[in-house]
Amino acid sequence: MLIWLILIPVIAAALIGLLRTPGRATALISATLTLILGVWAVLSATYCPECCNSGCWSAFGGSTLQFRLDLPLSRIMVLLSVLVTFAAILGMKAPNKDAERSWSISALLLSTGAIGAFMSDNIISFYAFHELALIPTFVMIGFYGRGDRRTIGWTATVYLGLASMVLLAGLLLLCAETSAWSFTEMAANVKAGIVPTSTCFIAALLLVGFGTLVSLFPFHSWAAPAYASAPTPIAMLHAGVLKKFGLYGLFTLAYVFGPACTDLFGCWNNVLLVLLLGNILWVGYVTVSQTRLDNMLGNSSVMHMGYIFLAFAAYVASGAGNELAFKGASLLMLAHGLTIAMLFLLCGQIESQTRSLELDSMGGLANKLPALGFLFGLAGMASIGLPLLANFPGEFTIFISCFEGWTPGAPQVDGCILGTIAGWFGNLGPVQLTLIFALWGLVISAIYMLRAFRRIFEGNTVLATERATRLSCADIAAATFLAVFIVLFGIIPPVL
Repeated sequence: MLIWLILIPVIAAALIGLLRTPGRATALISATLTLILGVWAVLSATYCPECCNSGCWSAFGGSTLQFRLDLPLSRIMVLLSVLVTFAAILGMKAPNKDAERSWSISALLLSTGAIGAFMSDNIISFYAFHELALIPTFVMIGFYGRGDRRTIGWTATVYLGLASMVLLAGLLLLCAETSAWSFTEMAANVKAGIVPTSTCFIAALLLVGFGTLVSLFPFHSWAAPAYASAPTPIAMLHAGVLKKFGLYGLFTLAYVFGPACTDLFGCWNNVLLVLLLGNILWVGYVTVSQTRLDNMLGNSSVMHMGYIFLAFAAYVASGAGNELAFKGASLLMLAHGLTIAMLFLLCGQIESQTRSLELDSMGGLANKLPALGFLFGLAGMASIGLPLLANFPGEFTIFISCFEGWTPGAPQVDGCILGTIAGWFGNLGPVQLTLIFALWGLVISAIYMLRAFRRIFEGNTVLATERATRLSCADIAAATFLAVFIVLFGIIPPVL
């Protein structure tokens, strides 16, 4: 059954490209079918820590290519993929018919690659599906991007191409040393005591490869310009969905290795803690300095990856025993995907209404389009972690997970409050200390998001916003669709 999540969008892309069927209509039918099938598959799949056997309905294929949804993170990523794909195609507004066909084909292929990677048990197909999804990103930026699209497209190609080669080397070496070519076999072999010997070298390759794909500091400079330049549906799918591939890979390998994940990644864990602070603090301040909405959202997406890397570091430090870190990362990956996709969707709508994304050239847009102001405000508040919206339970769970198993130190001076506090801080580990600095990112997020909302939507109407007209039903429906799930997963996170 799961193979149809791959075949439906591929068939739709072929119909659009070869038979010249209407681009958006064909893509929307495909996205609707995959949404229905994907939600049904996620709800029907059975969680099995030991991995499903060949009789489980969620497995498909032979030993070479097998799709399965028996890991919790796989189901969440597939759910994210089908939700964002549907919204991206529903809200698509291409400049002409030829562009509409190109945008539709690219969005379908990008979605296919992401879903295929998240469902793959075979490690080579897991890698190959991701590479398939990168191709339409490069093409769309080069042909239809904003700004200096050729330079931005080539920069992203070089960064991600080199990262993919480093990642492939790391995966091949890991597979060779564990005598396994699938996650299922690797879990069984590691449990039997077959573990890699050159762990630090393999971990370095994996962290650089996966980390660059996720825009881990300092390998992040390709990401924000690429998201800002890409056409709206491509930015939604890449920033919202495909970007999670690297984190999905790291967490899946850590899950597969179990307690041995500390032996694999532990030697670089403290380095990772420093780098993720670069994402949260350095990129956070870069985000504050942006004067264009698309650049601000691109840098914001890079910044928030630091919190998920923090969860990964906490998970590795505990020897895969920190269940809160795994759950918090899963929640935040889904929430961030929905939120950033909605923000890029609304960014495209703002550009089509005002012909500008310069923050200083806008104002009073809520006077003309109150629905757009409300939806942007909701997505913005979710992005900065407002309670009862989807990002909050993920971020809060990650913060709590950093203190999982921690106990306060003994006071240095009996009966002295200063001695008690000194004892607490003296007992803090690297993960806890990193969290204390990382919390400042919440303040940074509030600064740039609230300032952007004020400049775009509040105040008097200016020349750019005077030309705004009514939003179409599709515009409102696409954003509302994502908003419903942002609120749902914020109010009732256990539903996941």
